[in-house]
Amino acid sequence: MPLCLRSLLKTGQCVSGCSKPFNKCTRLPKSLRYFRSSSPFQASSINASDLEKRISAIPLDRFRNFCIVAHVDHGKSTLSDRLLEITGTIEPGGKKQVLDKLDVERERGITVKAQTCSMVYKYKGEDYLLHLVDTPGHVDFRAEVSRSYASCGGAILLVDASQGVQAQTVANFFLAFSQGLHLIPIINKVDLPSADAPRALEQIKTSFELDVENAVLVSAKTGLNVEAVLPAVIEKIPAPIGDAAKPLRLLLVDSWYSTYKGVILLVRIFDGTIKAGDQITSFATGLKYIVGEVGIMYPDQTPQRSLRAGQLGYIYFNPGMKRSQEAKVGDTYTTVGSELLVEALPGFEEPKSMVFVAAYPVDQGDYGHLEDSINQIVLNDRSVTLQKESSEALGAGWRLGFLGTLHCSVFEDRLRQEHGASIIITPPTVPFKVVWANGKEEIIRNPAEFPDSDIVRARVAELQEPYVSVTITMPEEYLGRVIELCEGNRGEQTELQFFTATQVILKYDLPLAQLVDDFFGKLKGVSKGYASLDYEEAEFRRSNIVKLQLLVNKFPVDAVSRVVHTSQAERLGRQWVTKFKTHVDRQLFEVVIQATAGKRIVARETLKPFHKNVLHGLNGTDLSRRKKLLERQKEGRKKLKAFGNVTVDQKAFRGFLAK
Repeated sequence: MPLCLRSLLKTGQCVSGCSKPFNKCTRLPKSLRYFRSSSPFQASSINASDLEKRISAIPLDRFRNFCIVAHVDHGKSTLSDRLLEITGTIEPGGKKQVLDKLDVERERGITVKAQTCSMVYKYKGEDYLLHLVDTPGHVDFRAEVSRSYASCGGAILLVDASQGVQAQTVANFFLAFSQGLHLIPIINKVDLPSADAPRALEQIKTSFELDVENAVLVSAKTGLNVEAVLPAVIEKIPAPIGDAAKPLRLLLVDSWYSTYKGVILLVRIFDGTIKAGDQITSFATGLKYIVGEVGIMYPDQTPQRSLRAGQLGYIYFNPGMKRSQEAKVGDTYTTVGSELLVEALPGFEEPKSMVFVAAYPVDQGDYGHLEDSINQIVLNDRSVTLQKESSEALGAGWRLGFLGTLHCSVFEDRLRQEHGASIIITPPTVPFKVVWANGKEEIIRNPAEFPDSDIVRARVAELQEPYVSVTITMPEEYLGRVIELCEGNRGEQTELQFFTATQVILKYDLPLAQLVDDFFGKLKGVSKGYASLDYEEAEFRRSNIVKLQLLVNKFPVDAVSRVVHTSQAERLGRQWVTKFKTHVDRQLFEVVIQATAGKRIVARETLKPFHKNVLHGLNGTDLSRRKKLLERQKEGRKKLKAFGNVTVDQKAFRGFLAK
């Protein structure tokens, strides 16, 4: 009788007559007995085991930790892909932008979140363990770059051969230089027809005083000369310093949230070794955790038996860390009992929110879903601040704080794409400082909390607004237009420098409120896209500011208010009333839309009422009857205007607040 696998699975017993379960029977054919050995899980564990053995044989002096920094769109992610292919970490010709893991990153072609990956590379017959960090290029995500530097011993300074040195290149250089990192200049996109590699090298030499003799010229897109990058990294970037025999000391570089594992920590091991089962403690919170798993990013999470000094990897706990607030970026961890033997590492400065918006669900019935969606994104983006608020016009919502306008735009895109949220976002505002007459200082982040003009006159000593130091690089031919733009936005010039015959660095102190009002878009317009911008927080300065508010039939609309400089109140007020008028429905009575700056009305529009012809069918010679009907209509409209409420629906607000 032939052997039937279905009967074996039903009975669980061997048909040959023995009492053993069929999966342990020695009389079965080998092809059936071992049919489970081809499991992909076992195959992957063998690969992971081989990788672990290879890594464990590499000494600390053959570790290299480095990052790639550049201006936006200079080719960081593409170069990262080529390096991963050269080292065999990923298959050639596969998915592009492997380290850009968010949909919004792939859609916009920018890096939002710094990502890390470990690579094993054979150089001169010896294995080297390389830890690569791909960093964002936009100024809004500078905190990500700063954290990346803390885990690295050097950086690749990537410059586009066609664009040359730009604003964020300058900012990244000085940030890396201040932390003592070794920099390797690499010129990318040399295959483009507009590429001018000698000019880019001259800019690097003149601006940064870097040795460009050994600079590497590559095309990350085509792979031209990319194989020369990693030998330069090995030869010029020093190995990390550490001792695996010392007590554990690790730095928390980043964290993200997993539904199944809790908070996952990206860590840099400075001393000691960490493995699953170890009990470690946080210097910042004092909380203790049991390590559940350790591993490296290769490029995805790949478990390892242990991580040792010099490595960059991930850990999570069992039981898991459930609150992301416990994972304080820049914190030091050590094993329980070694607290007095280990000195805490210098942490990071927490990034400050510079732009604030109010967010409301289109339908208040979706409030719960939107709240869950926002909380999920905030778990993985610690730089977003969150506070609940409500509006009479738009209902319950939140006040969100961001590092910049691009950061806000990316957050909004992630809500729509990843969670299908329908949301109303108010125009961005910035914080202001109120110095009261008694000496107390208060930061105002919500325009609704800004003191009224009567209170300002009686109890406020000074009003201040934030300024930023702006660095703009551009070709010389656009200098006049850019200066005109900066002066028109209340800027104060601090420096003008020609760092080549045709390239200019212009520095201005600019009010942050002007910067978030699409200044970057205007700059790209006047320079035909050739100017680049970087900024950093400066200080609060005394300013003549006032709250601009919209009134409908003398009642304020709380969802539409903003703190502006008095020089802009009239222009912005006219724009508001003109735009709002187009979105408000006509009533049976006259609707007056006004914009007020303090107590002063700066703009007004009137929405005419529906007209009913009360004289229809009346004899034209009956003048007394005619006057009586018109007077009655006039009185009725007065009553409607006095007692009638203007209902402004959600659709009107969506239209008004739309960009």
